Amino acid sequence: MTIATKTTSFNFGSEVQKKLPYIVPPVIVLIVVLSTWQLLCSGNSPRLPAPTTVLKESWEIISNPFFDKGGVNKGLGLQIFESLKRVAIGYSLSTIAGIGLGLIIGVNKLIYRGLDPFFQLLRTVPPLAWLPISLAGFQQAEPSAIFVIFITAIWPILINTAVGIQQVPQDYRNVARVLQLGKLEYFWKILLPSAAPYIFTGMRIAVGLSWLAIIAAEMLTGGVGIGFFIWDSYNSSRMSDIIVALIYVGVVGLILDKVVFYIGEFVVKSDS
Repeated sequence: MTIATKTTSFNFGSEVQKKLPYIVPPVIVLIVVLSTWQLLCSGNSPRLPAPTTVLKESWEIISNPFFDKGGVNKGLGLQIFESLKRVAIGYSLSTIAGIGLGLIIGVNKLIYRGLDPFFQLLRTVPPLAWLPISLAGFQQAEPSAIFVIFITAIWPILINTAVGIQQVPQDYRNVARVLQLGKLEYFWKILLPSAAPYIFTGMRIAVGLSWLAIIAAEMLTGGVGIGFFIWDSYNSSRMSDIIVALIYVGVVGLILDKVVFYIGEFVVKSDS
């Protein structure tokens, strides 16, 4: 029993030592940034609040992110949840449409050549430029915000899917002909697994764009959501609340990116 305990503790210690080179540098950078921020924003009337001031002024929304006092007066946790619901709908629709259209365009070079210039043109339009058109078409803020997410996120998924289909190695196509695979079997066993890395790369880019788009859209459409919370805090001169909200936005964006990344890794490895 004693030997087993020593072995376990030794393994734990070695694992910690392996992680230290990845943990220590970010911690040092964080300390330096916070210290510099504290020094620059200290004084009688700083333009931005110092870290200690942020903690003091925004402690209520930090300690209780899920309070609900009715209307738009909700905690950051509920605000982010509302934004994530819109992102989930818009991103899901863009994923389905993007992969579907990308597959059709990718297998037909003539269609790809005809549509690619228009896709390249439309994907450069900023997300907020679509908002007036969506508001005019839907006449409501909620579907307009979802449309902005959809139209922003669809392009990287669509284009990457089409490119992934076109990049399927010729050897794979030859093997499919030799084995006389049917169209459906060829699609599931050859085409889709080969294009999967490209598809998930597009999905990873798209989820980041979706999160950026909803923050900007909510600032203009209003209602409950983290974007409106930031804009409302600015109009009310609550700079500490804005800083806390930005930290939340960054953390959620990082989590969304990692979720799509690890799902892609799992799917690609299972197909290989």
